[in-house]
Order: sequence, then C-alpha cells, then structure tokens
Amino acid sequence: MEIIARENAFTLFHQNQAIIAHTDAKPFIYLGVGKETIKQHYGDFRIKDKVVNKIPMKLEAVNGDYVKFSNCGYTLSFRIKQTVTGIRFEAFEMSPEVNRVYFMLKSTKEERFFGCGEQFSYLNLKGRNFPIWTSEPGVGRDRTTLITFQADQMGVGGGDYYTTNYPQPTFISDQKYLFHLQTTFYSDFDFSEDAETQITVWGKPESITIDSGNSYLELMDIITDKFGTQPMLPDWLLDGITLGMQGGTETVYEKMRVAKEYGIKVNAVWCQDWVGKKITSFGKRLFWKWEKDDQQYPGFEKLIEDLNKEGIQFMAYINPYLLEGTHLFEHAAKNHYFIKRSNGEDYIADFGEFHCGTMDFTNPDAMTWYKNLIINNMINLGIKGWMADFGEYIPVDAVFYNGKTGFEMHNEYPALWAKCNYEAVKDSGNLGKIFYFMRAGGIGNQKYCTMMWAGDQSVDFTIHDGLASTIPAAISLGLMGNGLTHFDIGGYTSLFGNIRTEELMLRYLEYAVFTPYMRTHEGNRPAENFQYDQSDNCLKQFAIFSNLRSTLLPYIKHVVQENADNGLSATRPLFMHYDTPECLDIAYEYLFGRDLLVAPVYREGVTEWEVFLPDDQWVHLFSKKAYTGGTHRVPAALGNIPVFYRRGSAFEALFASITK
Repeated sequence: MEIIARENAFTLFHQNQAIIAHTDAKPFIYLGVGKETIKQHYGDFRIKDKVVNKIPMKLEAVNGDYVKFSNCGYTLSFRIKQTVTGIRFEAFEMSPEVNRVYFMLKSTKEERFFGCGEQFSYLNLKGRNFPIWTSEPGVGRDRTTLITFQADQMGVGGGDYYTTNYPQPTFISDQKYLFHLQTTFYSDFDFSEDAETQITVWGKPESITIDSGNSYLELMDIITDKFGTQPMLPDWLLDGITLGMQGGTETVYEKMRVAKEYGIKVNAVWCQDWVGKKITSFGKRLFWKWEKDDQQYPGFEKLIEDLNKEGIQFMAYINPYLLEGTHLFEHAAKNHYFIKRSNGEDYIADFGEFHCGTMDFTNPDAMTWYKNLIINNMINLGIKGWMADFGEYIPVDAVFYNGKTGFEMHNEYPALWAKCNYEAVKDSGNLGKIFYFMRAGGIGNQKYCTMMWAGDQSVDFTIHDGLASTIPAAISLGLMGNGLTHFDIGGYTSLFGNIRTEELMLRYLEYAVFTPYMRTHEGNRPAENFQYDQSDNCLKQFAIFSNLRSTLLPYIKHVVQENADNGLSATRPLFMHYDTPECLDIAYEYLFGRDLLVAPVYREGVTEWEVFLPDDQWVHLFSKKAYTGGTHRVPAALGNIPVFYRRGSAFEALFASITK
C-alpha cells in the first residue's frame, strides 16, 4: 500500500488499485452540517438527516505527515501514519460547527464488500447502504411483507434489511483490503454507487485504518490483532445440547427425566425465569431483579447439585436493567448508578408495562457493583452460563457519568455491557469454565464477549428474518472477529399468527449441530408454539443429533480452539479457503472449520437441495457419496442436512465413521 502525492492531489494505491484518489475536482473529503431526527420506540429507531450543507474540501497544506483540508471556512486536518500492514489516519481536528464528515472511496461495479457487523440479509454489501446504529432488527425485516407492515403498525417494529443488533464500521473488500472507522458516532456506509463508496460519520472520527493483505486469511490475522479474540469455551458446552425451559424446579426435573429416557445428550438446562416471571401483552416476560426466585424455584441449590451429578449445568439470564420497586433498583438509584436525563434525574425506561433503570457502566462504582452482583447472585450459586441480553436501547438524550450523551454512547454501550460480564467471569477465576452469550455488539465485543447469538428470529422460513438469516449473520460476524455465535433452535418471535412448526424446529436442530453451540428457546409465546418435547418423533431426533454432536466433539473442539488461538471463525465463508469468484457469491452455505461444508435447508417442505461445492474432493457426511466441485442436487429430507467433509482432512477417519 502506497501514497503518491502531487500538487493539491494524492492517491492511495493497494496492489495497483486506487482506493483513495483526491483532487480538487473530485475530493476525498466533504465536510458539512446536518440536522438529524431520531425517534425511538423501545429498541427500534427511525433516523432521518436533513443536510444543511455539504462542502467539498481542498488540500491546503502538507506538513510532514500532517495534511490539512479547507474550503468555505471549514477545515479538517489529520496525521497519516504508515503501519506494518497499511496506513492510519489519526489525530483528526475539524471546525467546531461541523457535525458531518464524508469520505469518498474509489470502487468498481464488480467489487464486493463484506462485514459492517452482523448482517442478516446480505453477505455482499455492494449496491446498498448500511447505517451503523445498534437496534432491534425488527420483525420480518422486509418492507414488502405483511408481517413487517403489521409490526410497524404496533410502533416502529418492522425493521429493514440493514437493522441489526451488532453493527460495526468495518468492512473487507474482495480486493483484499480492510477498512475500519474508529468511532462510536452514528455512521453510514453507502455501497450503492458503482464507482465509489461514501462513508458518513456524524461527528469527529477517532481514526481510520486501511490494511492490506494477500489473502483473506491474512486479513483475518489483522482483524485478530486489531480487535482481539474470544476465550476458549468450556468443554461441557461443546458436548450435547442445552435445553431451554421455564416453569420452575419440578418442571426441570420432569423434562430432564424425559430427556434421559429418550437418550438426549443434555449439557445444560437454560432457565430464563430463574428470577420469576411477569405476564404482559407481548407474552411471558422475566422479573428483572437478578436474584433466584425461591417461590418458582424452591430448592434452587439442590436442583443445581442434582443436575451436576448427571453432568448437566444450570444456565440463567441477566440484562443491564433493574426493575423499579425492587431493592436492587433502590440501591442503584440511591448510589446514582443509572444513566441520567439532562436535568440530573434517573432516566427510567418504559419496557412495555414495566419500568427500569439502565446501568451506567462508565461509572466505575456502578461497574464494580454490577460485576459483584453477577458474581454473588449467579456464579457463586453454581450458575455456569447465561444470556446477557439487550444493550441496544440507549436513548440519544441520556447523559452518562463520563459526561457523554446517549448519542455518543449508544453504539459503545454493548461493548461496555460485554466487558462487565467478562470481568465478572475473569475476576472470579472462571474464564474458560463459565460463559455468556449476547446479541448486541459493536467495536470491542470481540475481546469481551465469550459468544454471540443471532437474536430474535421469526418462527418461520423467511429469508430476511427466519432460519436463513442466521447464515450470513454468522459469516459476517466471523469476518469481524466474532468467531463464536449461534441461534435459538426453533426461532423466537411469534406474532400475528406466525407459529413455529415441528418441521422448523427439526431444520434448526440439524443445522445447529454444525455450529459452536446448540441451544433451544421456548420463544416469546411458548404455549402457542411447537416445543421439542411435544412429539415422540422430535424427541427421538433430538437424541440422534445431540449424540451426533458428541461424536463430532474432537473436531468441534479443534474448530473452537482455532478461534481462541488465532481468531479464525468457526463459521467461515467459502472464499476464506477457496478464493474464486463463485465462492464470493455464496451467502447461504459455510465452512464449519476448514473441513466441513454445511448447506442448511432453509425452505419449507423440500426433500432435495441444490449445493455448490468449491473445487476440491468432497464426501457427503451421511451417504459417503463422493462429489467434486460444482453445483449438485442432493437428498435433503428432514434429518439429512447437506454436509460434506473434505478429503485429506486430518479428521477424515472421524467423519468416515459417522453413519446416517
């Protein structure tokens, strides 16, 4: 990567391709002033911008490694620093009245872009714009569908192709360079134009880095160095399946009795309602007080002890909110641990029929108190894992302990929430023994979150919000350095008559075997939706696939260890190891590690599936039929997910031992 400068102009080249080309006639940078409107409804946001002006910047001066741009009274300067793998723009300074910065990158119509966090609808981002703002993804996520329309009528809950819990201002180009904008401000990555990419940030950037690699594997090394890696998962987590359930102590004992009777390999029970429950119009909600509920779970410690004797762990739930009226809420309010309004009052959030305070993790005392709450009320009781939910709801007009507004902290908050959980586990000496999983994220989650999960999919086969959406989501997260993620087996959101079927549950089940973690969820309306233990056939399938998971355990441990050691995602795009144009366009297949290719069935009522295989020698995991590269139609009835192993794999003998 090199910069060639001439009078009033410069060009940044990567492997003889111009990434940046600045001239007075076609500038790299624009400065402007905008006036945004941000409407919030729970975790959903409607954001609009009125551009007051947008001024092209001219290169005014170069002083060593500092460059200065100016025009019409606006100025911007930064330092250009050469790095081992590319360049870095840092130490930005700009006119105080400016609140919009626009960067123009060169592109081509054929160029592909990947990343920008967790993207559920499109793996290749070219042709669309992607706002970087953590939010609820919405229901349906498709403006052409009835379910999205219905959700919007409830407020602003329908979502769109770009709405995501985990956005990140980072992308990879198929030209083998990595672009990262270091900022927590709202930004927008617009890939819609053929010849250029426009990146907008609503504030002063901290830095921009552009790194060059010769392969995607080299780029992943750079991402690992930049963001860190997730720690190794506990061994118990990788073997078998976690069953989500609610209802109390006796329900857990009974469901475990049935699971044992059917031979289901259970590694944990996940009981969200360990804190008690609250019924709302949306469905069954949890009582947010983060203490065991002795009324619903009598003999809590004995239950954990009895489960442990069977090799089963107990998992729970927590989020960064405290329910008004509880003693924990009163303690936090008294000590000023909540985010505030501009008048100094606690910013109490309405979550729909109950009200909560939001923990301010920029306050060191609040962070310490909440970490100790996790240690004392969860870890010390023997809880070995939990969902660390939420993180997206920070209102823009909030005020934090560090003096920043909610607008500045909104995208940063999920990483602070992850850090709180990470330090609780680390400080208690349990890294690698206890884990937690999150849906919200941003820059920093890579180091502080032991695992992600895909959030709240609809209980259906839709592309943008159903089973299929979890595939590009996992791939794109992995490309951003979050190599461990999973999903709710069966999906979660049931609204407007959208009900989970047994077929959907089983398609999720067979797919989940080939992910870092298997876990079911009852969904937001358990009584209306099919559950894993409601048919003899489903229970038998759970036994088959949970035990298949155990058979594959040596390979699964290897894949997860690779992620811990060098940041190489468990879920990888085909182009990570097969750098061909065809592989760049495959969004709904993936490599689980280096040696297994997985093509989940994401449509209803099919018995065959079309699969693209890269140029290599492949063997169908169940039939043992050999295939070469190309497109093939293969059997795909329920229970026969298209999975292929690579000839020459160090685990070939293990794969060959697996029968249908």
